[in-house]
Parts: sequence; C-alpha cells; structure tokens
Amino acid sequence: MIDWDHNAFYHSTLLRRLPAGCGPVLEVGCGAGTLAAALAGRAERVDALDRSPEMIAAARRVVPATVTCTVADVLDHPLPEAAYDAVVSLTALHHMPLDLVLPRLARALRPGGVLAAIALPRPDPLREWPVEVAAAAGHRIFGAAFAVLRATGHRSWFAHEPSHDAMPVVLDPPLTTREVARRAQAVLPGARVRRLVFWRYLLVWHKPGVAGN
Repeated sequence: MIDWDHNAFYHSTLLRRLPAGCGPVLEVGCGAGTLAAALAGRAERVDALDRSPEMIAAARRVVPATVTCTVADVLDHPLPEAAYDAVVSLTALHHMPLDLVLPRLARALRPGGVLAAIALPRPDPLREWPVEVAAAAGHRIFGAAFAVLRATGHRSWFAHEPSHDAMPVVLDPPLTTREVARRAQAVLPGARVRRLVFWRYLLVWHKPGVAGN
C-alpha cells in the first residue's frame, strides 16, 4: 500500500524543537492524540486542544495521565498567559487566520519558549516545483518501503490511524509557503518558515527571553 501518514512522519520534526527540560506544552489541534502522547514523553505535562469532540474522545483513549484533552477552539478558548515552554501544532494552522491565532499562541508562551507548527500550504508549483517533484517521487518510494516494513508486524511505520478518515481535511489551503512566511513575520518578528517535502510547511518562532538573560 503506497498511501501513508505524512503527519506521523513529521512528529519527530516537532519533537526535536522542544526545549531541553521542557515543562508544560500546549498542543493545538491534537486530533486522535498520537502526537500528544509522544509529547508527554518529553514534557512535564501537555494541554491538548481540538475542536472535534470525536477527536478528543479518541485522544483520551491513548494519552497518559499527564495529558489533558479539551474540546476547544483555540481562537476563543481562554489560554493562560506566559504558561507554556512550547506550543506545538500539526496540520491545524491552515484552518485559521494567522493574524488572529499567532498572537494568541505567542502570549501563551513563556519568555524563551518556542512555537513550532507544521501545516499545509497552498500549492505554489512555479516556485516550489523541485520540492513537488521530490514529494511525488518520495511519496511512492517511501510508501513502498514502509509497506514492506509494516508487513513485518513490529511497528506501524506511518500507517494511518483508524480515526484518519474522520479528521477534517482542507482541500485548498489559503496561503502558499511564501505568504505564510510574510504573515508570520509580520506578527512574530524572527519567525522562520520553510517548505517541507511532503506537502507541509514548518513554522518556528522563539519568544524573546527576559531582558538581560
């Protein structure tokens, strides 16, 4: 089977962005909870939000006790100020206006904290055609390799979760990678955005620390 879970493939990309000795983490758009469970292994505790009651119910079945799963829309859910060492999101930001959600997430971070998000860009083939070609070829090559590895039965090797079909999908994300970068840098100076191969972009921002530190 060639199809495989690109979101699961990029879990490690986000986990590597967590600060050492990470305290509380906020996950925005936790879905079925697999990333939240992985975050719990690297952080003191995790607050996981998702707008879908179905996804939160699935997440609660797989996360440890240090993860709190809440049905909430991050755009109107009251977030504690300067409370988190990291804010993490996987394939959720393209559902929201960046100029509204990014300042809310920034305020929730402690000084020195990190925002790390992966989301879907609108296709930009004229500028990103080398990445698109690599993605199309890599998808098939990796998918075939992962299928063989899954046949061993030892690991999931990026198989889709049972709840995959229930997750919301945006077929036409509103912003290209370049547009995301411009908007992110306008509200979060110093934010870095880069295209990932498998139809995702990565946004990373480090909140300035306390003056004098």
